[in-house]
Order: sequence, then C-alpha cells, then structure tokens
Amino acid sequence: MSEFSPSDLSDYQENGFVIARSLFSSEEIDLLGETARADHAMDKSSSSRDDGKGNAVRLALWNHPGNGIYGMFARSKRLVNRVEQLLEDEAYHYHSKMILKDAKVGGAWAWHQDYGYWYQNGVLTPNLCSVMIAVDRATVENGCMQVIRSSHKLGRVNHVLTGDQAGADMERVEEAKKRLGLIHVTMDPGDALFFHSNLLHASAANESDHSRWAMICCYNAKSNDPYKESHHPKYTKLNKVEDDQIMAIGKDNAKRSAAEFADLNREDRSAKSLVENSQ
Repeated sequence: MSEFSPSDLSDYQENGFVIARSLFSSEEIDLLGETARADHAMDKSSSSRDDGKGNAVRLALWNHPGNGIYGMFARSKRLVNRVEQLLEDEAYHYHSKMILKDAKVGGAWAWHQDYGYWYQNGVLTPNLCSVMIAVDRATVENGCMQVIRSSHKLGRVNHVLTGDQAGADMERVEEAKKRLGLIHVTMDPGDALFFHSNLLHASAANESDHSRWAMICCYNAKSNDPYKESHHPKYTKLNKVEDDQIMAIGKDNAKRSAAEFADLNREDRSAKSLVENSQ
C-alpha cells in the first residue's frame, strides 16, 4: 500500500507529523546502511557543524536523487505517493541528506523549523514535507528527534545563531513546549517520520554507545516553485520508481553510485543569512 489512511492524514494536519512504521524492510535498510557507511565520497564530502556546546553534527547533503541506492529510496512510490497526499500536489525532490550521528560524538540539533531556512530560498509557502528514514534505531539515549506537537500551526518563528546552527527563538520554543507538549520520536530501522516544514524539531547529542544514522528526504510542492534561484533546485520533474527497485539496484554493485553531494558551505551561509536578515 502506497498511501496514508484518512486517519493518518488527519493526524498530520493536526499534529504536523505522522510516522509510517516499517515502511522499509530490514533488507532494504541494511542495504542503505551498508552502502552509506562504505561510501567514501559521502564521508569525504560530509561537513561538521558545531552545536554551540562543543559537539559536532556531521551530515552529507545532495540536491538530486539520481539512479543509485539513495535515489531509489527518495523516488520510491511508497514514499513519494504519501508525500503527495500530504502536500495535495505533485512533489519534487528539494534535497536529501544523511545525518551521521555517531556514538559518543554526535552533536545536538538546535530547535528549528525547516521553513525557517527555506523561506530565504524564495519558497513562498511552507507547503514542503520532509521524511526522516531511520537507518539505525533512534532512542532517547542516542539523540532521537524531538518535536513539539502541532507547532506547525504557529507560523514561521524567528531564528538566531547558536554555534554553526540557526535555531528558533527559544523564548517561543519554551512556551510552545508548555502549551503543546514535547514528543521524543523513537524509531526502529525502516520507520519513516513525515513532518511539516514549520514543525519545531530538535535532537540531543548522542552520548550512547550506538550510532544514529538517518536519511532525510525533503520535498516541495510543484505549485510552490521558488521564485528565485538558490542552492536548492527549483521545480524539477521527479520520476518515481517502483518499490522493488531498491533491492534491484542493490543486486548490481556497479549501480550503487554515490550522489552528487552539494556544497554544504552554501547551506551554512543560508542559515547565517537567515539570522542576519531577521535582526
């Protein structure tokens, strides 16, 4: 089944997120994890960002899904069809990233909204959706994502710079926690979290003995095509693939191609520009 139920859609509208448990099989996730951990191009292109407390967050980012294993996940019908239900529009790939939160050293992500960054890219409305696919088990101990339920209804919140990250105004975040409630999103490998671009979210540092890697695929609605050029693409037709292509690509090692990784420094400048423009 490649669709959300009416109940799932209602939960997303009310809460700003919905979890699809076991969306990907253990075999598919094992393939993704093995490929990513052996991907020297990803490792070389990954960038670290200080979390303001002396810990580093490491990630690799790319704009176009391609024909390798990463692209098969991002283009799979079971993922994209659900995103299109949530956006109520044709979806295109805005970018993807691998979060490399290693044991003991993985830093925290400050509270933020994705649209807080993407607003600067000429995207007129927050009709974007991100999907976090758990590669490793996500627990409270290893810094799973935290969300504030229904915070997407607050609208875009001002952001300020903390370390190398632009985070949401903490006065408003703390008040939102009191009124709306904080949720730790624990996930098993293969689970997928779909969340609204205005949902306030964060994650703590990984102080456990277990890594927490995750791939996040971000999508924009076709009708929300940015009005100006930026480091993320304008509308580009997304060619969906059948779900069995994930394992089919895995059987051909020659096709386990790395993505074309984006310049993360440009992404950093975008976050800092956001802060400068809000002051």
